[in-house]
Amino acid sequence: MHDKRAVAQFPACPHRLVALRLVALLPVALLFVVLGASAGEIGAPPVARLSAAVGPAFALGKAGERWAKLVAERSGGKLPVRFFPGASLAQGDPAREFIALRDGAADLAVGSTLFWSAQVVELNVVSLPWLVPDASALAAIVEGPVADRLLAAVERAGVVPLALAVLGHRAISLVGAAPRSPADFVGMKVRVAATPLGTDLFTSLRALPQAMAVADAHAAFRAGTLDAQEGTLSTLVAARLETFGAKHVLLWDAVAECAVFAANNAAWNGWTDDTRSIVREAALQAARELPALAQAENDVAQAALGQRGVTVTRLTATGRAAFAAATRGVYDKWAAVIGADLVSATEAAVKETNR
Repeated sequence: MHDKRAVAQFPACPHRLVALRLVALLPVALLFVVLGASAGEIGAPPVARLSAAVGPAFALGKAGERWAKLVAERSGGKLPVRFFPGASLAQGDPAREFIALRDGAADLAVGSTLFWSAQVVELNVVSLPWLVPDASALAAIVEGPVADRLLAAVERAGVVPLALAVLGHRAISLVGAAPRSPADFVGMKVRVAATPLGTDLFTSLRALPQAMAVADAHAAFRAGTLDAQEGTLSTLVAARLETFGAKHVLLWDAVAECAVFAANNAAWNGWTDDTRSIVREAALQAARELPALAQAENDVAQAALGQRGVTVTRLTATGRAAFAAATRGVYDKWAAVIGADLVSATEAAVKETNR
């Protein structure tokens, strides 16, 4: 039983009073610790969040990682940058990456014109069916006056454009033989990037375009309910579609892509002139390095496909002309959406490279 007398004998024990006072002061001490930590965080250099749809295993991701490193180094640590691959700041969806950048979930981003075209319609000009036949024509777009117009469109859409770079063309991995004419696409079930222009392209060939998750695509290939998948060569290799029966790849040069380097408006306006200069120059350098990375990635991917027993076929010039004619309605429809002046300027830039 508790002894009340024992308690009464020590009412004025100095040690007990000290202990009680310490207990009373504990919440205040903890508060100062929290406030001190917060003050330390406030005083630390702000970390810029940089988004890319893929990681450094891919050329676009390497460019994002390189950009982040250059900014951190050249700012002397005053602007550390954290790289977020896999469109993780955009709910894992590359098509939402521009929105994440515009609305402040990301401070910097390097993305594909294909996926950013949902919010910047002018970027669709890069992917008009069979407009851009090769890398030299794509370079003419990103290095000439067309680039200025594309960057201006990106700025009007609500972010700060910094640079453009060549990425390349998308391909198709197929279970059956590679199509040689538009008629070969009739009824073909194709997994596609969920973009309006891409969907229209395959629909015009009377194929059945479908947007689905990677796991669902693998299951569909196994079940025989999916015939093909379009994408970059590197993503087709990474997906190991040959293990699901896709033994052919068609290089048809229908859809081209460029990379866009850009910054969030609020973040940009909050930086000093020196910081903005560092971020822009770092973006320009990463953009200059990207085409070589993309070409090397493409070469490695094509070699890997051959080693895995996948037959890689390139559409002939005659074949490209036939496909372009078959999809002309899609071209004209999207040219009107993009704007006749921009399309004409792009066509002229491409034509110059063929002389």
